[in-house]
Amino acid sequence: MRPSGRNLNEMRAVSIETGITKHAEGSCMIRMGDTHVLCTATIEDRVPPFIKGSGLGWVTAEYGMLPRSTTSRMRREASAGKQGGRTVEIQRLIGRSLRAGVDRSALGERQITVDCDVIQADGGTRCASITGGWVALRLAVNKLLKTGDCVSDPIITNVAAVSCGIYAGQPVLDLDYPEDSEAGVDGNFILLGDQRLVEVQMSAEGAAFSRAQMIELLDLADKGVSELMDAQNAAVA
Repeated sequence: MRPSGRNLNEMRAVSIETGITKHAEGSCMIRMGDTHVLCTATIEDRVPPFIKGSGLGWVTAEYGMLPRSTTSRMRREASAGKQGGRTVEIQRLIGRSLRAGVDRSALGERQITVDCDVIQADGGTRCASITGGWVALRLAVNKLLKTGDCVSDPIITNVAAVSCGIYAGQPVLDLDYPEDSEAGVDGNFILLGDQRLVEVQMSAEGAAFSRAQMIELLDLADKGVSELMDAQNAAVA
């Protein structure tokens, strides 16, 4: 039934390769099917002015898509002079999702910026960015622990995200672009390692969805995120 031939509850092939870039404190390339995102984490000994002197750290994110990450060339946002609304919304989502898994007191007054650059897009780029962004963040924090700059581990738990939706009347896990573009319901689920929810973004593109359908999608998300966290833990082991 699915264009890819996958089962309803089957994820795309997932791989996370670490140590991609030379200079970043943490980096990985996450591949979820044909969606590929480069994630890097940068540590800076400064924090935004609104938390300066609080003793708390900060985790933030930036997100972007390369011009030919899609089927036709996208104009670089820098050439337009500003970021689009979609980009701003996604990078804020990535930042607050990653912060949900961090003890900012243990991080101390420093900032970690996670950059997520979409190399190739086939649906689910924000979910891949959050999942890969956590790996880059974990690797960067490992360096702080190794040097003794952090005494206790600031990372409380994994953070990962997956898309689920109603496609051709059926609940499906991990939508690729052909499904995403035609889904009757589209949702993104961001979860912590203990299955608590950080954020849920759901919208009906066609008919409204029922509470029962929402629970079905949440169950699928639990399964998908569990598999993603296994991949995260294997990548940073």
